[in-house]
Amino acid sequence: MEFTDAYKQTGPCCFSPDSRFLAIAVDYRLVIRDIVSLKVVQLYSCVDKISYIEWALDSEYILCGLYKRPMVQAWSLTQPEWTCKIDEGSAGIAYARWSPDSRHILTTSDFQLRLTVWSLVNTACVHVQWPKHASKGVSFTQDGKFAVICTRQDCKDYINLLSCHTWEIMGVFSIDTLDLADIEWSPDDSAIVVWDCPLEYKVLVYSPDGRCLFKYQAYESALGVKTVAWSPCGQFLAIGSYDQMLRTLNHLTWKIFAEFVHVPTVRGSCNAAVFKEVDEPWNLDMSELSLEDEFRHNISGNCAEVTPESHFRVRYKVMELPITLPYQKPPPDKPNPKQGVGLLSWSKDSQYLFTRNDSMPTILWIWDIHHLELSAILIQKEPIKAAAWDPSRSRLVLCTGSSHLYIWTPSGACCVNIPLPQFMINDLKWNADGSCLLLKDRESFCCAAVPMLPESDEESSEG
Repeated sequence: MEFTDAYKQTGPCCFSPDSRFLAIAVDYRLVIRDIVSLKVVQLYSCVDKISYIEWALDSEYILCGLYKRPMVQAWSLTQPEWTCKIDEGSAGIAYARWSPDSRHILTTSDFQLRLTVWSLVNTACVHVQWPKHASKGVSFTQDGKFAVICTRQDCKDYINLLSCHTWEIMGVFSIDTLDLADIEWSPDDSAIVVWDCPLEYKVLVYSPDGRCLFKYQAYESALGVKTVAWSPCGQFLAIGSYDQMLRTLNHLTWKIFAEFVHVPTVRGSCNAAVFKEVDEPWNLDMSELSLEDEFRHNISGNCAEVTPESHFRVRYKVMELPITLPYQKPPPDKPNPKQGVGLLSWSKDSQYLFTRNDSMPTILWIWDIHHLELSAILIQKEPIKAAAWDPSRSRLVLCTGSSHLYIWTPSGACCVNIPLPQFMINDLKWNADGSCLLLKDRESFCCAAVPMLPESDEESSEG
């Protein structure tokens, strides 16, 4: 794995959808870099500090949300002289996003008074009154033809179906929620999933014409749903709850076919591999190290990178079962308890998904849906800041605010040291083809060129 030098950033950073460019916010400047050389190809000056960045799907346009102003500015990479500025005046702007056609910008005003669709083609605009949320409650179909926007009127939640061609409202129907949390189209555009606020455990699946296909409620009188995610194939729906359980539904019957529990003690009957991050004294003679020792690419989870001046090396140790996992009981007298499934994400092939139970912030659980079992557990020294699947294969990376990057594949796990002084990874993002990884420190970033693993390495069994 090769790392670039560190560059300054003070805000959001993101790859373009075509994996050619990287956009970085540096105070009021938007810097566009080539993803291969990291040379600056465009530099734009905004009127205020950049709060948010989003690329259009065609990678030709990019918008900057200046929410303190409040204002949105957009730029074109192919037409440097073209600019766009959106100002809602006293209504303000709480959030902005692109439409799938890359020619419209949707903004939500402060206090969710209205959602406005701005055309970059003919300067026309369409208003939708009383959107439910600022950054949530909006979802587009995969083909980009339709959008659903959640609104709330007279203490009731509604779904508005809009055509992304004319932006006309095709239909409006009420939904059976106490206080809608979010909404998302299924990957095949055949259904819409809605889930309620944490005070009411309720997951609803609707057809685009407003028919309720399924209603699921695991329990009552307790904190409910925390995270929901469709599998990329569209066949599974994963639900993470405050009761620290992961439930998965299938798209044919909408019934629960698997329930996974984040247990505090993993018994010997479990087939999962348990990797624990440990520090080991490095007392070998550096002159006697072979190339194999320095690289340490093995499938049993003992991969580590070591610097000659360090006295310790960080590595994964394969633990024996049974094992008791570190657990933090949330205080009963404080709001927003740190418990339940706070992180949830599917692998590209829909075989694996990882979760983090917020009562166990240092542990990442990896589940195998094909075999309906726990595949691996990663025990870190520090709480997990971020984790993300490779968009091209079953490879997972995570960070904990340390100088190490942690990688898991079905063949094992390893720790990689970042060869940059004082660089602590607090966030990470993949580019669209999985060839490059963006690593963020508090005020700097670097990129890592990730080698493409052979298929044989991925399919081999864990050592």
